[in-house]
Amino acid sequence: MTFPWPEPGTPLHDVLTPMPVIDEDRVAANIGRAQRYMDQHRIAFRPHIKTHKLSYVAKQQLAAGAVGLNCQKLTEAEAFADAGFDDILVTYNILGASRLGRLKALNNRVSALKVCADNEVAVAGYAATFGKDKPLSVLIECDTGGGRCGVQSPRAAFELAQKISASDGLHFAGLLTYPAPGGAKAVQSFLTEAMALLDSVGIDCPIRSNGGSPDIWQAHLVPAATEHRAGTYVYNDRSMVRTGECKEDDLALHVLATVVSIPTEGRLVLDAGSKALTSDLLGFDDFGRIEELPGAKIVSLSEEHAVTDVSGCTADLPRIGEQVRIVPNHCCVVSNLFDRVVFHRDGAVTRVEKLLARGTVW
Repeated sequence: MTFPWPEPGTPLHDVLTPMPVIDEDRVAANIGRAQRYMDQHRIAFRPHIKTHKLSYVAKQQLAAGAVGLNCQKLTEAEAFADAGFDDILVTYNILGASRLGRLKALNNRVSALKVCADNEVAVAGYAATFGKDKPLSVLIECDTGGGRCGVQSPRAAFELAQKISASDGLHFAGLLTYPAPGGAKAVQSFLTEAMALLDSVGIDCPIRSNGGSPDIWQAHLVPAATEHRAGTYVYNDRSMVRTGECKEDDLALHVLATVVSIPTEGRLVLDAGSKALTSDLLGFDDFGRIEELPGAKIVSLSEEHAVTDVSGCTADLPRIGEQVRIVPNHCCVVSNLFDRVVFHRDGAVTRVEKLLARGTVW
């Protein structure tokens, strides 16, 4: 039996839950707003598709003026290459013979593939795999305060760039960073120093890629950067509202859920558990905000249930069988929990889109 996906025109309240529902007009507005900002400051924009994993939305982003796509894993890049996208940056160290073989095949069919590295092991693997016939473009990932991956100093970036430049099968494409929020000054300092070192030996550094939705509207504070990468901005979520990066009217994705039980006066249960909502707290003390129920708190998630404390709710409570809309703490994870998502406008379904890259974590 196939799942009864809603036809265009279906009222949103007839959509089976739990289900991510995406506002067509808000997505378009978010894409346009970000691209206008980048164009105004002459910054190339490379959206991160992990937020939506959809060909439909990626095409909108490119049509608005994005220079290409940012993918996080090799299989994610393969999925978007299969859909016809040909300017892809993979921001992850790609290691091991199996992945490198697939990376070579991908490089042979994508006109502008780029990857990153932050260590000699990754660079050595790339160098042993690629040749003069179709070199691989490599950016060096730099830790400018994010505390995740990345070389730890401009000198280390310079030394790794020399190793990349010395390989016939590799092309040094530039520097890349994913900083902590508010890290513009540290990024500018790191890039400036690294670029000076590279220039001293005649190594060109054409791309300086900065990133992050939390600082998307501060991208101009890093003049050394040539491009910016961001993902969450396209939908926005509860964490983006909290930091002031968007307003409530910019929230494009909600998880539609149904009240399935009201076991006590102060507790109701929704059908959107950990298989529908992210368990990411991101500094919150609950698992999402229910738009229709101010003061309610989703206090725990099991696989199929969201237990909600409504003792502090200031609105009339829904009845069993009624639907509510949840603003997730982190929208990107939600996309990876579903095979399809429902788009809508004015309370009616406009389309159902299949996710290209669900589960592409290799």
